[in-house]
Amino acid sequence: MAKAALDALSAWAVPLLLAGIPLYALTRRVKVYPAFLEGAKAGFETGVRIIPPLVAVMVALGMLRASGALDALADLLAPVLGPLGVPASVLPLVVIRPMSGGGALGVVGDVLRSDGPDSYAGRLASVMCGSTETTFYVLAVYFGAAGVTRYRHALPAALLADLAGMAAALVVVRLLFGG
Repeated sequence: MAKAALDALSAWAVPLLLAGIPLYALTRRVKVYPAFLEGAKAGFETGVRIIPPLVAVMVALGMLRASGALDALADLLAPVLGPLGVPASVLPLVVIRPMSGGGALGVVGDVLRSDGPDSYAGRLASVMCGSTETTFYVLAVYFGAAGVTRYRHALPAALLADLAGMAAALVVVRLLFGG
């Protein structure tokens, strides 16, 4: 009974929201189309404002990958992270995840192809990717869009949260799947 109700709710949630919000606005005498246009204009302006920091993050990431610095950093971290249970194939993910979600997904794809989806490395990479955030991307894009120029405590706190997410992923995968 509950499953059927949840299935019906999930099937109708989006159509009800799409119809319900404009109907609610009309009952409040809000001019829906001009309000929509105003929101679209603000969204476009935000999109234009975030392009420079977004391009900067993408260029920096491309430079790190092309120069070999990313691989060198992963090699540098291998003696520390290897004994903790982080396989060598997952090390690039540890380095790249705070910078780029797309790059991180590419690394996860490489790990899944080379080690397999049911391997310890494949599970660890998948859980790590879902347990962390693209810190530098978020700081550059969202803080740039909001006009924040001084990160002060945001960067160390976000990197600490990434570290905690990766450590938690390591512990959980080890407990659930061994390793």
